[in-house]
This record gives sequence, C-alpha cells and structure tokens, in this order.
Amino acid sequence: MKRTPISVWAALAVLAAVTAAAAFAPWLVPGATDQDLMTGITGPGPGHPLGTDDLGRDVLDLLIAGARTAVPGAFAVAAGSMLIGNLIGLTAGYFGGWADTLAMRWADLMFSLPALLVAIVVAGVLGGGYGLAIAVLVVLFAPTDTRVVRGAVLEQRHRPYIEAAVLKNLSAWRIMTRHIWPNIASVALANAFLNFAYALVSLSSLSFLGLGVAAGSPDWGRTLADNRTQLLANPWAVIAPGLAVIATAAALNIVGDWLHERVDRRGRAR
Repeated sequence: MKRTPISVWAALAVLAAVTAAAAFAPWLVPGATDQDLMTGITGPGPGHPLGTDDLGRDVLDLLIAGARTAVPGAFAVAAGSMLIGNLIGLTAGYFGGWADTLAMRWADLMFSLPALLVAIVVAGVLGGGYGLAIAVLVVLFAPTDTRVVRGAVLEQRHRPYIEAAVLKNLSAWRIMTRHIWPNIASVALANAFLNFAYALVSLSSLSFLGLGVAAGSPDWGRTLADNRTQLLANPWAVIAPGLAVIATAAALNIVGDWLHERVDRRGRAR
C-alpha cells in the first residue's frame, strides 16, 4: 500500500486547526471584536503576537474568530452544490434523453458565466449579505457536481449489478440512491473538497468587496479589507488573513487531489 505523502498530512493538520478554530472560537477568543482605541494599531509584541489593527483589536483573535464565517459558509456552499448537483447528475445520467439534454444545457450555461463576477453583480444589486452570497454560489457551483456525477453514473449505468436491479423491478429512485450513488460517492466527495476551496476564496473575495459579512464582523476577507491601508503600520494585519485563506484553500485542494488519486487507483485495481 502506498504511503500517504507528508504534504497530505500537513494539509490535514491545517484543516484540523482551522476546523477547531471555527468550532471553538467563541470560547478561545470571546472578546475578538473588543476595541481598544487607546492602543490603536501596533506591531507584534507581548500579549499581541500579530499586533493589533487600527481599532485596537487583536489580529490573532480576529484570525481565529474569522474562521467562524469563512469555513461554515464555504462548507455550506460545497454541501449545497453537492446535494443539487448529485440529484441532477444522477437523474441525467440514469434516465438520459431529454433529462440529460436539459441538465447538460443548464450546466453549459452556468459554465459560460464567470461565477465570481455573477455573484458580485447579484449581491450588489440585491444589497449583499452573507446568506445571499452563499445561496448564489451554491447555484453557480452546482453544475460542476452535476457533470462529475453524471459522468460517473454513465460509467455505472450498464453494469451487471444495475441490470440485475432493474430485473428485480426496483424503483429508479432506489437504484440511483441505494445502488449507484454509493459506488460514486467517493468521486462526489473528492469534487466537494475542491468546491470547498473555491467557495472559501469566493466568499472571502465577496467579503473583501463588502458584499459578504457585515462591516466589523470577524471574517478573513473582511479583516483583509479593513486593514489593507495599514500595511506599513502592521503588515501582519493584512498578511495573516490572506495567508489563512491561501493555506486553507491549498490544504483543501491537496486533500481533494489525494482523494481523486485514491479513487482512480482503486478503479484501475478493479
């Protein structure tokens, strides 16, 4: 058995740390947004490892608290697009015909649109907001899952175990959900990791532009936007949230690629 690369273990460690921050931030940094105008912006020092921003807020505390919006929001986008994409992809791949044609034309239309630009336009017209940003990205990311799942279903559709299930007069829904989906779940999960990374970057970008979380909220994209003018006074106020987004997205991509490789290797072994 091939050993797991060190890069994968490092990526898993990053994801574990970010997940812990998102889950326990209220207890780890209960006063992350507390302001101290007397302190103002300072560089790294005792009590403030990454310094403070112009409102006297601890940058490290904001970084930990920011995981509370950055990670769950991206997870919601990945999970929502996975659910929609899996349902449409299963239906299109299993039934074919007009269902397949309609699903693929919808996917082609969505792929022809620049997802982040569309999200910026929609959020800007409707007034922005964290929930709206998530909903828009779910719709825009779902076609990727649809195509991946449809392709996997087409590969499984005419296998003997499916033909046997049809001969037993099992319903199409049961065949799709109880027989086909378990055999393609690993592919769908690997793709969800990649969508997770793209969603994280996209949500941070929207927050940076003021179309995501509300002003003053601890969020990596928002913190980066709020402190971009303080780069010379305390560079870590800008570098830290940027590195958090990059490191988390890179870790998700590494784990997603690793899952894809394991799936492909397993398929070739069969």
